[in-house]
Amino acid sequence: MSGFLRNLGVRLPLIQAPMAGGPDSPALAAAVSEAGGLGSLGCAYLTPEQLEQAIAATRALTPAPFAINLFVRSDPPDDAGAMARVAAALEPLRRELKLTEQPAPAKPLPGFDAQLEVVLRLKPRVLSFTFGLLAPHQLAALRAAGIATVGTATTLEEGEALQRLGVDAICAQGSEAGGHRGTFLGDPYDALTGTLTLTRQLVTRLRVPIIAAGGIMDTAGIRAVLHLGAFAAQLGTAFMLCPEAGTHPAHRAALKSAAARTTVVTRAFSGRAARGIKNRFSELFGDRAQQIAPATFPQHQALTAELRSAAAAQNRPDLMQLWCGQNAVMLRELPARELVGALIDGLVSI
Repeated sequence: MSGFLRNLGVRLPLIQAPMAGGPDSPALAAAVSEAGGLGSLGCAYLTPEQLEQAIAATRALTPAPFAINLFVRSDPPDDAGAMARVAAALEPLRRELKLTEQPAPAKPLPGFDAQLEVVLRLKPRVLSFTFGLLAPHQLAALRAAGIATVGTATTLEEGEALQRLGVDAICAQGSEAGGHRGTFLGDPYDALTGTLTLTRQLVTRLRVPIIAAGGIMDTAGIRAVLHLGAFAAQLGTAFMLCPEAGTHPAHRAALKSAAARTTVVTRAFSGRAARGIKNRFSELFGDRAQQIAPATFPQHQALTAELRSAAAAQNRPDLMQLWCGQNAVMLRELPARELVGALIDGLVSI
């Protein structure tokens, strides 16, 4: 048992990955934490009021520790040319979904500083973060509040930057992981190192405890990354079919279909590279010659928000963002507590 987990009061080397935008939920995080792992809530899109409600809802279900995950953002200014280009590309799809010609103005993403104020006030045991680095004064404030910090690295260089910052642990996000890539130094398409390789690089070159994430779906996968020196495995896709998860029904069906065998890293939905099931929408925007260049995050995400919401409401998986890791073929449809037991069976005594 690592000192990091022991200090948190977590019994098992298992973390449920944060999955902002629907798949995770207070019920899922609480169930994983109750089973002895560390549940997580992806709260990047929540207003301060919604974040407070999510923390309260999770605490109402369990006294066990859980993690809050936020995006550390440095948003570029809006690009009018990119906005016009993307809007024109979306127009045929909007007509297909019977939306008005002009997108409704999207609400801006909540500011990180306001979200962090809630975290510092309510003091969840862990704050994990991605897309960048905390400021030194923010890290100091979290440490003074007794909140452990976990940064996300997709390369050794990012791990070194997080170590210099002084985080308590680092999540090694391998290329197999579903959802947004956490890359903050360089091109995300140059930061697609596999989970086993990245974990071993960070373990051997850094002094900070390492969590392994990406493509881990069973006991053998957990055992492998622990053998490589990680102190815990983080699993996201593995929990997406749990009844406690907030995964959309059409997304659940896609995860159980042959379509989930083919995933791509795409900027089509948000403007940031993310791994999901290949579909019609993921092929619209990207880097190949026949594709349209997306706007940057979060402008692109705002431009596609109404269309993505309509696609989900109309059960159109061909136009939905279907985040998924590379190993969905091994998914099991079990309650979270049972799944934790199955994942840990034979690894440690529960």
